[in-house]
Amino acid sequence: MAHQTFPSNKNIYRCPQLHGLTTSCVATTILVQLDLVSPFQLYFNPLLIIKHYQIWRLVTTFLFFGYVGFNFLFNMIFTYRYCRMLEEGSFRGRTADFVIMMLFGGACMLCCSMFCSLPFLGQAFTIMLVYVWARRNPFVRMNFFGLLNFQAPYLPWVLLGFSVLLGNSILVDMVGIAVGHIYYFLEDVFPQRSGGIRLLKTPRFLFTESPSLWFWVASLPH
Repeated sequence: MAHQTFPSNKNIYRCPQLHGLTTSCVATTILVQLDLVSPFQLYFNPLLIIKHYQIWRLVTTFLFFGYVGFNFLFNMIFTYRYCRMLEEGSFRGRTADFVIMMLFGGACMLCCSMFCSLPFLGQAFTIMLVYVWARRNPFVRMNFFGLLNFQAPYLPWVLLGFSVLLGNSILVDMVGIAVGHIYYFLEDVFPQRSGGIRLLKTPRFLFTESPSLWFWVASLPH
C-alpha cells in the first residue's frame, strides 16, 4: 500500500476522533457480518430519515465498508492511517478544528448523495481524509505497493485508479476528492488570498466538547 519514505513519528498522540471512527466502523461491520444488523438498515435514504425519523442513517452511511474482505480491510487501513496522520500532523492540538472538518465533509457528502444516489459514503470519507493530508504534505514521496513512486498530491488519484481496477464506481472516490478539495480551498487557500477570510470557523463550545463528540456519535442506535 502507499506509504511515506521518511520515518514515522514515534510519539504517541491521543486521537479521540480516530478511535471513535475506527471503533464504530469495526463494530458496525461485525454486527452486519453476524446478521444482527442488515445493510438496508444502515444506508443513506433521505425519505426514511424524514418520514420515519431514522436519523442514525446520517451516521451509519459512513461506517459500513461492506462485508469483511479486501475492500473492507483496504479502506480501514487507509482510514486509520490518514486520520491518525492528520490528527498528529496539521491538526495536532486542534481537535475541535478536526471535528469541524469531519462534520463539514460529512454534510457535503450527504448533500451529494441526494443527487448521486450513493447509499454508503465511507469510502468517499476516507478519500477526503487522504486528499486533505496529501495537499498539506506536497513534498512527501509515496510508494504504492512497491510499484509506483510519486508525490503525495497524486495519492488520491492513484487510489481512484486502483478502485476502478477493482471494479468499483468512480463516483464515490470523485465525491471524496471533490469534498476534500472544497475543504482544502476554504481552509488553506482562500484565507491566504488578498481579501480572503476563513469561512470554516470552529464554534467555541467545540473546544471543550469535541473530545467526546465521536463517542456520542458511536452510541447512536444502528
